[in-house]
Amino acid sequence: MGSDEGALLRLWREKRDEADPLDLSGELLPQLGLATESLNREWYERNSGHVVKDIQRRVLHPVIRWMGATLDGVVEATGAVFEAKFMLPLVVLGGGRGRKAHGSSPNTNMWVINSKAAVLSIITGGGKWVEIAISADPLYQHVLLTVEKKFWRCVETGEPPRLFDAEPPRARIEAVRIVDMSTSNAWAELAGVYRRTRDAFVEHETAKTETKELMPEDAKEAIGHGIRAKRSKAGAIGFDLLTMGA
Repeated sequence: MGSDEGALLRLWREKRDEADPLDLSGELLPQLGLATESLNREWYERNSGHVVKDIQRRVLHPVIRWMGATLDGVVEATGAVFEAKFMLPLVVLGGGRGRKAHGSSPNTNMWVINSKAAVLSIITGGGKWVEIAISADPLYQHVLLTVEKKFWRCVETGEPPRLFDAEPPRARIEAVRIVDMSTSNAWAELAGVYRRTRDAFVEHETAKTETKELMPEDAKEAIGHGIRAKRSKAGAIGFDLLTMGA
């Protein structure tokens, strides 16, 4: 999954014992994730009131023996997969990389342990802590399984794998902030349009409502003064503009 063909081929060679695992000891972000994992878990337990168990437990799928997961933990009270992450603020809030980070790993881990939920405990580079709840997505999990099966077939046969990109489901982020958009030019332009057209919109909606009330109940269509009201089989009334004189 993804768009990095070099990373895919490197992983394929690693699984075939043709290359050493990638050395991430000199990469800052992965090391920050490792360094903050224990703190992250403690912070989650303190703020949620839940206990995390099965820390760093290696689990294999009960049927698909090549599918496994090393869990950051499991929330004892709910059975949800627990994942501790360190991310940059912009990655947490949106964008493709953020959604991929949120989607594929939790959905795979949920499938492995047959859980319906996951919780991401995220410490950001901006010194913030964010909790994100994710529900299992059966359709996306099926896509993941299909892709992983193809990858392992390539590992076994020696055929180089091909990229397969699928957008993971968006994680639901709790809305907790009040944001000042005064510095956004696009917001300013659209806010101007909204303010300028607000009165006309209200007048338009009021006219539609009151015009519908004037239409006789047994009328299929009503025409006059440049508009036509049409009643659907379900009873909903819609409007069309006509050229004057029609």
